[in-house]
Parts: sequence; C-alpha cells; structure tokens
Amino acid sequence: MTQTLHVPTPQEITGPAIAGKTETMVLNMGPHHPSTHGVLRLVLELDGEIVVNVAPDVGFLHTGIEKMMESKTYQQAVVLTDRMDYLAPLSNNLCYALAVEKLLGVEIPERAQTIRVLMVELQRISSHLVWLGTHALDLAAMSVFLYAFREREQILDIFELVSGARMMTSYIRVGGLAYDLPADFLPTVDAFLKIMPSRVDEYEDLLTGNPLWLERTVGVGAIDAESAVAFGLTGANLRATGIPYDMRKAMPYTGYESYDFAVPVGKKGDIYDRYRVRIAELRQSVAICRQAWERLSQMAPGDYQTRDRKVVPPPKSEITHSMESLIHHFKLWTEGFKPPRGDAYVSIESPRGILGCYVVSDGGPKPWRVHFRSPSFVNLQSLSHMGKGRLVADLVALIASLDPVLGEVDR
Repeated sequence: MTQTLHVPTPQEITGPAIAGKTETMVLNMGPHHPSTHGVLRLVLELDGEIVVNVAPDVGFLHTGIEKMMESKTYQQAVVLTDRMDYLAPLSNNLCYALAVEKLLGVEIPERAQTIRVLMVELQRISSHLVWLGTHALDLAAMSVFLYAFREREQILDIFELVSGARMMTSYIRVGGLAYDLPADFLPTVDAFLKIMPSRVDEYEDLLTGNPLWLERTVGVGAIDAESAVAFGLTGANLRATGIPYDMRKAMPYTGYESYDFAVPVGKKGDIYDRYRVRIAELRQSVAICRQAWERLSQMAPGDYQTRDRKVVPPPKSEITHSMESLIHHFKLWTEGFKPPRGDAYVSIESPRGILGCYVVSDGGPKPWRVHFRSPSFVNLQSLSHMGKGRLVADLVALIASLDPVLGEVDR
C-alpha cells in the first residue's frame, strides 16, 4: 500500500501572519550571556528581532551578605562589604563605615577623611574604566578595552601598595583606616594623576566621534528626566537626562563640600549621553584626587584613626605600659565594640549611583540588621522601559550603559 503524505499549504504554515498579523515569541537571554555583565537572565518577548517586552530575572548570584553580617562583629563585617559591588569595594567600605560611625557618634581625623576621599575617587576611576572597556568590547571596540585596563592596573597597584590587596582591600574601617599610608604612596599617585588626563583623551579619540560608536549609541535606550526619577535612577544614568543630582554635592560627606568639582550632565538620556557623562566624571575624579593629594602632601603626619580606644585598638606602644589600653585591645578583638541601641542610615555617591546603608543596633557587638540600597538593583528595573521597541543587539549596548554589577544586585 502507498501512503499519501499531506503537504501543508502556506496558509497552514504561517497562520495569522498571512492576514497581516504577527506572533511574538519568548526567549531567554542569559543567565550566562557574555554581554550581561554578570549572571543576569533576561526574558525577552520578541517580534522578529524587535523587543516587545523585556523582564530582568535576578538572584542567580545571591550570597546572603546582609544576613551574614548579623553574625559578625561590626568591624569583621567590613570584609563582606567588599564583595557586593566588587568593582568598587572601597565605596562599599566607606558607606558602611559612615553608617556605623553615625551610630557610635565618633569623629574621624581630617587626615583619614582626606585619604578616604582620595581612595574612593581612585576607586571611581577604576570602576569607570572597567565600564568603559567592557562597554566598548560589547560593541566590538577591542582596543579601548586594552587601553582602559592598562590604567586600571596602575590603580590596582596603588591599592595593593596601601592595603596588600588589589581589589578586596577592606582598607576603610569603622573609625578610620586599616593602615597609614606607605612612604612611596604620594609619588606613585602623583605619577598616575599626571598621565591620566592624556589617557582619557585617548579614549575619546577612539570613541567620541567614531561613526560606528555613534550609530550604536546615539538615540538608543533614551529615557526622559521624569521617567528616570520615577524609576529611581541615580548616578550617571540619572545625570545623563539633565538632572545634576550628585550626593557629593546634595548631601556632602567626608568633607566633599571643601572640594572643587563639577557635576557633568547630558540632555537626551540615551546611551551616548551616559557615555559622555562618565567620561567627564573620569576627568572630575582626577581633579578631586589632585586636590586631596595636595592636601596630604602639605599635611603633617597624624592620626589615621579615631582616638576613641573603645572603637579602634590602641597602638602597641600604648599596650606595653598601659593596663587600660591592654584591656581595650583584648575586648575589641574578642568581643568588638557595642554601639548604643538605635539605627542609622547613610548614603553616598558610588560609581553606579546612590549607595545607601541602613544599620540597626540592639546594643550588642553585632549588628541586629544591615540593609543596603544598591543602585545597580534599582537602575536595572528601567531596562524594561528603555528596551521596548529596540533591536536585540541594542539590549547588549543598553545593559552595558547602565553599568550594573550583579554582586550588588543580588547580595
């Protein structure tokens, strides 16, 4: 017997599309896509290559850092803050330290505050260099990646010189700093600050007027100022829409009110404006670092920690002849200090936007609760709004322009 095979008609194959209608399909982008800057999953609804809807799915990198901090003393918990935004550990250290210091009511010496400003601005430059290099790499500009990481290596060498670690430094501690500056710190930073402006010029020569870069970034992923505020965008992503909001100016901390710097802003809120704002921020951070460097070079050696011996251990020179200092040393390293009952919230301007830290004390040596307002998490929710109607290829550029760090998103 022979069997007659049914050959489907074009109408049966294409369905409603013949009548001028289309069907969308749902696809996953990630969670291991090389261009998602971390373990991020995007659920895409597509009409061909046009994005109809995009839903970020986070949680793949969850570490439980906030919960773990409840089992550490206040000083021990500093090392956990390094692991959130792993491209800006010093910013995390600073935000947490300021919140705990607010609980304690301690004063930080001027020298320590100046060093803090210098270090976190170097950290901002380092973070922006990673953003610039990977953003360009996502759009097939390989050279920029190599150039940006060339300067980042110099900054990591400075961090290693100061703390012994290149990335997870835990250098900013509650009450001040972990160590004083080494003798060759100022000359090393001076050499870096002298070359950095010309390096930024090199990045701009490669990208700012590049026709291919302009085609992929101008008018892509735009968001207006009103929508940016509604979504809670902060940092360069907000300033690219024309709103000059920077925590270092709006609510100064660590002496930022005494530094002279500008707040760069954009106009259209697209990927290109976000690029221009961060490039301008590189130059402003170099200027802030130079001001802090000049202050340190003229400042006599002094305290790099508070003199409150119930918060930071006394120097060994005191322990050898003071029983009270020895007791403080023993209690701090076995129990830790005990802030009074209460809570405190502090927010700073991290490389990704407003980073907030909320600490609750029950009067014991360990925090009862620690919670972070992470800018990457908040900024990421705008992806659905900015991605609609764009091509799938534009999503790669859009994610990079938001500069999320998934360790901070998931915590």
